[in-house]
Amino acid sequence: MESGGKNVDAASEDSTRHNLDMVEVYGANWCPDCKRTKQFLQDQRIPFRSINVEEDEDGRRRVEDASEGKLIIPLVVFPDGQELIEPSNAEIAQLLGLRIQGERSFYDLVIIGGGPTGLTAGIYAAREGIATLILDRGALGGQAGATERVDNYPGFPDGVSGEELASLYVAHAKRYGVEMLQGVAVSGITRTGSELLIAVDGGQSYRAKAVLIASGSTYRRLEVPGESDLIGAGVHFCATCDGPFYRGAKNLVVIGGGNSALEESLFLSQFVDQVTILEARDRLGASTLLQERIAADPKFAVHTGVKVRAFEAGDDHHLSAVVIDEGNGEERILAAGAFVFIGLTPNSEFLRDHVELDKAGFVITRSAMETSMPGVFAAGDVRLGSTKQIASAVGEGAAALIMIRSFLDAFETHAVSA
Repeated sequence: MESGGKNVDAASEDSTRHNLDMVEVYGANWCPDCKRTKQFLQDQRIPFRSINVEEDEDGRRRVEDASEGKLIIPLVVFPDGQELIEPSNAEIAQLLGLRIQGERSFYDLVIIGGGPTGLTAGIYAAREGIATLILDRGALGGQAGATERVDNYPGFPDGVSGEELASLYVAHAKRYGVEMLQGVAVSGITRTGSELLIAVDGGQSYRAKAVLIASGSTYRRLEVPGESDLIGAGVHFCATCDGPFYRGAKNLVVIGGGNSALEESLFLSQFVDQVTILEARDRLGASTLLQERIAADPKFAVHTGVKVRAFEAGDDHHLSAVVIDEGNGEERILAAGAFVFIGLTPNSEFLRDHVELDKAGFVITRSAMETSMPGVFAAGDVRLGSTKQIASAVGEGAAALIMIRSFLDAFETHAVSA
């Protein structure tokens, strides 16, 4: 059992505000949702104690008791005895009584999404004196905060953990006084005259002159046994982020047969002896050129018509094998790591019937990064055509704010002349 250390001291004053003694988080070091939960508590300066169920038998039994014999983590236990199993940030915020309401009802700009794109835009906006509110349904930092390590971000020659990078973004935004709310999900955007109305879950709403959609996207998952438990411990969704950690490995598995899957396979091949590509369809869907490159290289083994049944962990709680079925029963492919490239799901559910989306749900933008709804802009992973890289997400956040500043200037000019 480990204490939250300086988090406890830093939050001692706030603990009275929330009428809390000590929150307990039962989890494991490899569990991304556990990291997200602890990061959320740290961001809110809530004292907590972290219990690693792989090392603490009493902690493991506590989790099993709470989840009817299963080992479902994280388990968050509050001093009054209330428990949350695999909670969302919003559920935690509600139980903690955290402030999830903005300081005002009207802003120059509301940014939906607190990842690298939204935080960058918020920093630029604050420097311009633009009254801004950032709303994030999860924790600030976005997917960057859940990435084990980032080795391709400029300015960090030795690499940087995703958690540290995300915390630096947040600290920078706080320095400029950007107002940020976590655990607040947006349910819709409508235009009322010259203003935009942003509705959030719980019945609240905000008005704004402009909105930036920076809600990002989520890697599509296979939803098979072992996948969730092994994310970050052998199961990955970004080869450029995590591939170099497998330098010298015998075999890596890539799941998917489109352009992204084969491009990432080629990237991974420089680190390992073999890359095994698994495609559920009867043939690969990537371009002919990519398929020819793969076929000509003996490092690649391609299996089509394959169903992935499960991911198995070894004694070290890291991925050891991928269980597949090619029609003749299940078999195991030994692998140091598995990279899933079966597409991205944009976080745009709340935008349907409000702004124009493509068939996959990505936001379509025009020149100046504006959507089909005047005053509503989009940038980062949720935008159709974005590159899904942290560095470009930051760049898009800055570019979008410059476009929004021009829109707000025109907005003010129109208001004065009217």
